[in-house]
Amino acid sequence: MQREPRPARVVSLFAALLAAATIGSTPVAAQQITGVPGSPSATITIDGKQLPPPPPKFGGVIKESYKDSRPWWPPRVVPPKGAPNILLIMTDDQGYGVSGTFGGVIPTPALDRIAKAGLRYTQFNSTALCSPTRAALITGRNHHSAGFGVISELSTGYPGYDSIITPDKATVGTILRDNGYATSWFGKNHNTPGFQYSEAGPFDQWPSGMGFDYFYGFMGGETDQWTPYLFRDHTQIFPWLGKPDYNLTTDLADEAIKHMRKLDAVAPQQPFFVYYVPGGTHSPHQPTKEWIARFKGKFDMGWNVLREQIFANQKRLGVVPANAELTPWPAELAKWETLSADEKKLFARQAEVFAAYAAYTDHEIGRVIQAVEDMGKLDNTLIIYIDGDNGTSPEGSTLGTPNQMTAYNGVLDVPVAEQLQFYDAWGSSATYPHMAVAWSWAFDTPFKWTKQVASHFGGTRQGLAISWPARIKDTGGVRQQFHHIIDVAPTILEATGIKAPEMVNGIRQAPIEGVSMVYTFDQASASTPTRHHTQYFEMSSNRGIYHDGWYANTTPPIPPWELKAATRPINEYQWELYHLDQDYSQANDLAAKMPGKLQEMQALFRQEAAKYQVFPLDNQAFARAITPRPSATAGKTVFTYSGENLGIPTGSSPSTLNKSFTITAEVDLPHGGGDGMLVTEGGRWGGYGLYLLKGRPVFTYNLLMLLSARWANDAEPPLAAGKHTIVFDFKYDGPGMAKGGTGVLTVDGKELRTLQIPKTIPFLLPPDETFDIGADTRTGVNDLDYQVPFRFNGTLDKLTFKLGPTQLAPVEQQKAQEAVAKARD
Repeated sequence: MQREPRPARVVSLFAALLAAATIGSTPVAAQQITGVPGSPSATITIDGKQLPPPPPKFGGVIKESYKDSRPWWPPRVVPPKGAPNILLIMTDDQGYGVSGTFGGVIPTPALDRIAKAGLRYTQFNSTALCSPTRAALITGRNHHSAGFGVISELSTGYPGYDSIITPDKATVGTILRDNGYATSWFGKNHNTPGFQYSEAGPFDQWPSGMGFDYFYGFMGGETDQWTPYLFRDHTQIFPWLGKPDYNLTTDLADEAIKHMRKLDAVAPQQPFFVYYVPGGTHSPHQPTKEWIARFKGKFDMGWNVLREQIFANQKRLGVVPANAELTPWPAELAKWETLSADEKKLFARQAEVFAAYAAYTDHEIGRVIQAVEDMGKLDNTLIIYIDGDNGTSPEGSTLGTPNQMTAYNGVLDVPVAEQLQFYDAWGSSATYPHMAVAWSWAFDTPFKWTKQVASHFGGTRQGLAISWPARIKDTGGVRQQFHHIIDVAPTILEATGIKAPEMVNGIRQAPIEGVSMVYTFDQASASTPTRHHTQYFEMSSNRGIYHDGWYANTTPPIPPWELKAATRPINEYQWELYHLDQDYSQANDLAAKMPGKLQEMQALFRQEAAKYQVFPLDNQAFARAITPRPSATAGKTVFTYSGENLGIPTGSSPSTLNKSFTITAEVDLPHGGGDGMLVTEGGRWGGYGLYLLKGRPVFTYNLLMLLSARWANDAEPPLAAGKHTIVFDFKYDGPGMAKGGTGVLTVDGKELRTLQIPKTIPFLLPPDETFDIGADTRTGVNDLDYQVPFRFNGTLDKLTFKLGPTQLAPVEQQKAQEAVAKARD
């Protein structure tokens, strides 16, 4: 076929493209086209007003024969020329005084690296709770605007609290992806509503529906680092099997590095957006033993001296003003010098493991950053490293715990003597630990309060470092402008030259509510006044309002470590007033001296709250967990399954708590003897399992590691090959919560074992375990009997659960639902 000269062909195709293609009402002529228009290599930079852009009309020629026709390829969308790669990093449950970068005693060289290569921000704020912060981070809108006024497990049927990111608030992932970025998410999610938390979907609220082409991580608020409840995109995976040294913290870094290298190999010119959010240091605190060893004896000075050391470091580094004051130690928490020798020994160990986890997490983040440099992409990569999604967690109670499930189930003060039995194993796979709340308060130095408390900076002030070598030249600079988590998304958009869209998938977009921080990147901007003038704070009715250097806030009516709702009416909360320009740490309350200014700030809070879907205020805290929500299994009392079915989330499983129940398994056993799990929920930290062990039926009940009951008859011969019916029938000793009961294990109508237990699990099974049929996918409920995955080697013809009524009074039902929510924040 005769081909026209290349220049004429380019001109004709270019003309066809300009005549045919439009992006909304904007002609493609207004966009930047590279490559040969119509060729497979052609690219286009869109204006981004409408995402995704409508497809251009065919720009070639179609005749009856290919010999008379001319092909044409639609141009591939790419970001503006020179747009940087984006590496967005955020750790978990770390307050302002944790990292060495912001004055803490825990080394964080990766965060140091970003701060020394770029900028350190000293007035950057979160929402005080994990999934609200994360929703605000990826949308650029306030957490109530994004539907996350609180975590999904406490969601209610109001726009600011339903835990649904509506389609008029497209995430930064969606915006960057549709503008040509390769988008990926590694680590913690916790922005998928609990009632959509299964492989049945729908997936519009999963990472894939939020603009991320690749997801590798866990869906809820926490997970065991040794045997995580892990997903690749929509599929549960088990990468630790056969790897005795596995830890999720390292695995996440490995996967992120591998993914970036693949992108570099197949599309080296395509910018990437990597959202990297490991679980450290949310409970369980589970670093490797090598990291724990590095901190032996480092916290023997105690939490009060630790605060003083951190504060002195902060002054030396210039990350708090010279006139900042260290806020007083709360009367509710013991001072270190009043503790016994055993208490000091245990509490120091708790801090050693927490510190090891923080340092280990930063180390693995450092490997990801180094991989960017090794690929030669560091110079044009915008790295945003946020140290914590809220303040340090108080959820370990006043004494800490070797098993966080005990605290979630109402056992708040495990005696020190019992905890010391886990001293050497603290942080290993034999524990699921959290530290005493006094450490949490100390790690939030110089501020008051902790995670969950939105009214004070102990709950909301985060260390932030940003580097971008190609753009930021004031290396090692400190920025004191007031900013908020909603400012990250607009910062990314301005840095990439991509504008917030007007329409996404045909839906008009709500405005971005944050303020870009790019204006702070220049050296001359070090003393520039902040452009973020007003910001409200609210979590469970604890409130705060910032405006041009002033801050008014309520006083928390109840400490968050008590894990219960406030009784004081919302309109009777006490208010405080601070002039932050002169009082960085909220140390000097001016409310009594300046009642007029306080009233002005209170009125401003009400105005902002009305604007951003904060109403109705609700101080029921975890009691909101009893709110009815969408559910595919609500009201069911009979559940029937067949064959292997793994990874069913707890919310979709038959709940056996505080009630009688019967499990019937109809099986067909192979020659040589049946072996393996029939059904299990929970695991090492609490749960149950019905299984065959060398041909003999067994039912095990694990009461939060406090008690293990085993129904079996090892004197009976193994079951013969063929069909059998195995039944476990449990009669609950209700009414009331956590009562005991009597269980009877039978085979083919013959009783094998009857056993009574004095107590049962009151509130919840481990939320990061699953309901598994035909195998055990996580930790085992009885490590002495079997090792996971313990797959059943016969045929499970039918499995039936029959549930009796819940035997709880309304107030007890509320307590049970509250505990479920506590475990998932």
